[in-house]
Amino acid sequence: SGLKWATCNVGASSPEDYGDYFAWGETETKTEYTQDNNLTSGLTISELQSQGIIDGSGNLTPSYDAATANWGGSWRMPTKEELAELNIKCTWTWTTQNGVNGYKVTGPNGNHIFLPAAGYRSGSSWLNDAGEGGYYWSSTPYESHSFRAYRLMLGSGGHSMDWRNRYYGLSVRPVSE
Repeated sequence: SGLKWATCNVGASSPEDYGDYFAWGETETKTEYTQDNNLTSGLTISELQSQGIIDGSGNLTPSYDAATANWGGSWRMPTKEELAELNIKCTWTWTTQNGVNGYKVTGPNGNHIFLPAAGYRSGSSWLNDAGEGGYYWSSTPYESHSFRAYRLMLGSGGHSMDWRNRYYGLSVRPVSE
């Protein structure tokens, strides 16, 4: 589609670096990821819109987008549709790059990115699943449940799209037009 994917996650200094973890709709890391301290848990689509957290297209506004808030410029979090395009239209190869497990994702044009299996954060800052699974937020809330948002998940057994509770600390891979 011509969308440009960043070479590393927000908070990372290289493609293999895990980077920072963000609750959905939040732009700063924290020491604890719980439903009680999550900005958007329990908010319906209409409440997210009325509070300016999502726009008319149903995606995070710049003030609540971790990629835009941390990187600026035209960087933003991918939408559910953009993550789905990456998931379906690219070739995925599980590999180890500089000692880090993850996927080399190659687009139809031959360009590629590396998505590390960076794990996720839940509760205290304990890191779960690192080296085994990777979880990347979209900017799109899940329409049928006021506690969830869409994400891309990956591991040695494959990759897919699903949804997760918004309070979890997941990775963010920015995109730009």
